Order: sequence, then C-alpha cells, then structure tokens
Amino acid sequence: MPRPMKWRKVCCLPDSQVFGPMGQRAMLLESVVMTVDEYETIRLIDLEGMMQEECAVKMNVARTTVQKIYNDARKKLADVIVNGKVMRIEGGEYRLYDETERLDDRGCCRKHRSEVHHPVK
Repeated sequence: MPRPMKWRKVCCLPDSQVFGPMGQRAMLLESVVMTVDEYETIRLIDLEGMMQEECAVKMNVARTTVQKIYNDARKKLADVIVNGKVMRIEGGEYRLYDETERLDDRGCCRKHRSEVHHPVK
C-alpha cells in the first residue's frame, strides 16, 4: 500500500505565472514548468532568507524533501536563464495556507503580510 500524499503548504499563488523572453518568438520557445511548491521553496529560502529547516516547517514537510524540491527548482531556473526558455509556474503537490496560517508574520508572502498589518478599509 503506497504512503499517503503529504501536501506541501504554500502561502499563495504567484501573481505572474509565465516568465521568459518577450515577443512573438517567445511563443515558439521551449518551456519549463516549475511547480507551485518549487516556487514556494525559492520564495522562502532565497527571498525570505529562511534556512531549509525553517522552510520545511512552513511547508509541513521534511527538510530532505525541501532540499530536493529546492534543488529541482534551482536547476529549472538555471535552464530558463542560461538557455533562454519560457518558464510557467503551475501544478504540484500543494495546499494553500488557511486564514489562520496567513496571520503568522513570517513565511507568508509580503502581499499577505501587508494585508494583515495594514488592512484595506
């Protein structure tokens, strides 16, 4: 019997899901798909400055799982940048944070942190 799926926790979906060269030529280029959970590891580790252990706690997975996800994500980023490919962010094994998890000041995206501290009236 296979082990049950352990969903990775993600704060929010990216505002933009497609990146790469611009113009009509971009439509003809090979694309790379980065999953939402890969995007989240890049956001937490590289943008938020978390260690892999902290990232693992936020995403509700083992540190070794974060390490694999992060390594896969970085390889995809390098492929996109070096080889001029288009990157799409979609899919993956994730669940979005619920509202109580978004209230945590550290680890959720800046967009949600600003909504928590400075609600729109």
